[in-house]
Amino acid sequence: MPNTSQARARIIAATLRIIGDDGIAAVTNRRIAREAGVSLGSVTYHFATQHDLLRESLRSFVDQETRRFTDLAAHYCEGRTTPEQAASVIGQVAADTAFDSEHIAPFELYLQAGRDPQLRAAAEECFAAYDRLAASLLGAIGTPDAERLAAPTVALVVGMQLRRLATGSSTDDLVDALLLLAGVPSQTT
Repeated sequence: MPNTSQARARIIAATLRIIGDDGIAAVTNRRIAREAGVSLGSVTYHFATQHDLLRESLRSFVDQETRRFTDLAAHYCEGRTTPEQAASVIGQVAADTAFDSEHIAPFELYLQAGRDPQLRAAAEECFAAYDRLAASLLGAIGTPDAERLAAPTVALVVGMQLRRLATGSSTDDLVDALLLLAGVPSQTT
């Protein structure tokens, strides 16, 4: 039998898988319990409402992604990194990110936040975390006005990833767009 923190983590992981596979409407306590391998009572013990569950699932995903990107940024930004190198790394990370259920789920949750004010605060926290990370990365490569460019950079990456998800396109457009935003002349002819 899993301990409390393991059960909670399994419930969140199952919720993200369900959302990514079948959308938010498919999230039921019974299905979560079955897919997480926990009792039905465990789901309601950890999350009193579906809003709590959705909010914590979104936060959990973003916390994991932010840690991953922060570690990556620390690795690549130790020395002086050029905008071209930074854009290339971001493009490689985007290319290496599989669009599995867990990575599709946040798009669903962000859309749901547009309809659900109770989820909107969690979405705001998530985008604020991405903005802080983007500002840090932009500052590390010497981008003027890094704080001001953080939100547009995040919007660009999220939008290009959504486009990639919907169309199956490559990450080349993302790298080009990031370089354009950074004011770096195009390398393509």
